[in-house]
Amino acid sequence: MYRVRSVIFAASTVALLCLAFFARYFPANVAETITIVLGVLGFGGWVLAGLLMFNGGSLRPSHSSATVASPVRGRWLAINSPASRTPSHGTRAYGQSHAVDLIFEPEGWQRPEFGSWPGMREPEDYRAFGQPVHAMISGTVVRASDWRRDHKSRTNSVTFLYLMAEGTVRELGGPGFVVGNHVVIRGDDDTYAAVAHLQRGSLQVRKGDRVEAGDHIANCGNSGNSSEPHVHAQLMDRGSFWTGQGIPVEFAHIAIDDGDVLESGMPKNQQHLTL
Repeated sequence: MYRVRSVIFAASTVALLCLAFFARYFPANVAETITIVLGVLGFGGWVLAGLLMFNGGSLRPSHSSATVASPVRGRWLAINSPASRTPSHGTRAYGQSHAVDLIFEPEGWQRPEFGSWPGMREPEDYRAFGQPVHAMISGTVVRASDWRRDHKSRTNSVTFLYLMAEGTVRELGGPGFVVGNHVVIRGDDDTYAAVAHLQRGSLQVRKGDRVEAGDHIANCGNSGNSSEPHVHAQLMDRGSFWTGQGIPVEFAHIAIDDGDVLESGMPKNQQHLTL
């Protein structure tokens, strides 16, 4: 049941929204019954989902760390890294307990700083936008989407608050509106690798395609719940963002902060990955 906590929460929210906005339209002869049923389902579901989210640790599946190919090439800054904390994004929802966000920062170039104006910049203002994204594992593409638009950045306090409000609305639409354009690959060992916030129209693969680790599969974008162009990468034990649980991950043959090349590793927050 722990796996479907997000589904329970979403269904409960829908039940309460129906109660709030449509109660006046319920047929008089069954209005009371419908109200009671929706109320019980809604509030009961919230309580159950909350218990599972905050007290369901013993129900979580356990996974050993996996080493995969880096989804990016060049010099990238790590934020929200599982090497600094888990869950790395403050939540285990959508299988992102061990996800990492990577921002392109080549030598000699400084990206617009957070807090600067304008707070909404075109995605093309960031060097990450349009950079190739590569398959982390060999396997079969099970999900591939690139129809969502790339929006402007949200990179100061005011626009970041706007992003948070946006995120709440996106949650109502399901995981696809949160992760934006994405590719999910099922590995030969039934591990699933996902990359998200991809550029609109940049897919190089389609559902059912066979790919090898390192293949170019899409480009970095700024779709979904994203403050600026970056690559969100994660491993999951299932192909669905609803039910998948995160898997600890390291990248093969990378250097961290311009150090020696490691057999495998994961940069901490504010460290650079170079490949």
